[in-house]
Amino acid sequence: MDRFIYSAGTSHIIFGRGEFSKISAVVEKVGSGRALILVTEQQKGIANLTAKKLGDNAAGIFSRAAMHTPVEVTEEALAYCESVKANCLVSVGGGSTTGLGKAIAYRTRMPHIVVPTTYAGSEVTPILGQTENKQKTTIKDQSVLPDAVIYDPELTDGLPLKMSIVSGLNAMAHAAEALYTKDRNPVSSMLAVEGFSATKIGLELIAKDQFSMEGRDSALYGAWLCGTVLGQVGMALHHKICHTLGGSFDMPHAETHAVMFPHTLAFNAKSANELLRPISDVFKGEIGSGLYDFAKEVSAPLTLKELGFRAEDLNLAAEIASRNPYWNPQPIDQAGLRSVLQNAFDGSRPE
Repeated sequence: MDRFIYSAGTSHIIFGRGEFSKISAVVEKVGSGRALILVTEQQKGIANLTAKKLGDNAAGIFSRAAMHTPVEVTEEALAYCESVKANCLVSVGGGSTTGLGKAIAYRTRMPHIVVPTTYAGSEVTPILGQTENKQKTTIKDQSVLPDAVIYDPELTDGLPLKMSIVSGLNAMAHAAEALYTKDRNPVSSMLAVEGFSATKIGLELIAKDQFSMEGRDSALYGAWLCGTVLGQVGMALHHKICHTLGGSFDMPHAETHAVMFPHTLAFNAKSANELLRPISDVFKGEIGSGLYDFAKEVSAPLTLKELGFRAEDLNLAAEIASRNPYWNPQPIDQAGLRSVLQNAFDGSRPE
């Protein structure tokens, strides 16, 4: 795929193989000279590489980013940020590091640069999800958008196959739900269809050959579009359930999205079938069963049970998810949520 640069909103997008090498120039462009590098414990290698590329512009490394952006970790990172006198943030990794960078930027208004290494897509949304006291809440604010995002497919070439698949399905869920949200528009729908299709093509190629450069390029391009459209419109049932399972039960983020995806789409297709047609046609008109079969084909997890969710927590999850519900095209109640969760727990193929 050819290199390109795209600016929308407040984020400057840089896409292309080898573009990570320009990280120091990007840091200098946003007007800061001391960048705090944010990663998870597992990403210390790329953190050290980033620090080497930044040279004197590197203020330090904070490697405790965690799933669902726990408030206590953000506060710890803020203290470290102040101790090293950082005035800029560089998040390298997936949704966990991006979330931490957003949380710090939201509080401090520091410039924030993101270098994604997965297909999370959250780096281009003005949405910050945070967890405190086992409750996940979201904030939508334009100040949460990073100043720049560097998409370098080379950094995803080594992403393990399993994580590639669930991360990509997570991105596809952003696009699919954008097609029926209340505040959708023709441009957002166009982006959603393109993002969904590009990510699907990328995952198919990666599932056959996890080192496929064409697959990696397509999946990262699609994930950017999927995240972009999520940032432009609202969220509905799928994201509400996944936020509940992640924030209240500490379920793994991307894997949970991958498992829930066919079931939430099948539920909403009852009222939004025509709106979903541009992507359901890819699966011969059956969006729920089509997504399920695709997930099975690419060896994604198919049940909440295999992710460690307990059957005895199904009722509580349905009750929590029914509180302050997001707008949804298909009317929902606690019993309906319970049924969707049961199907996902069992891994039943949607009909």
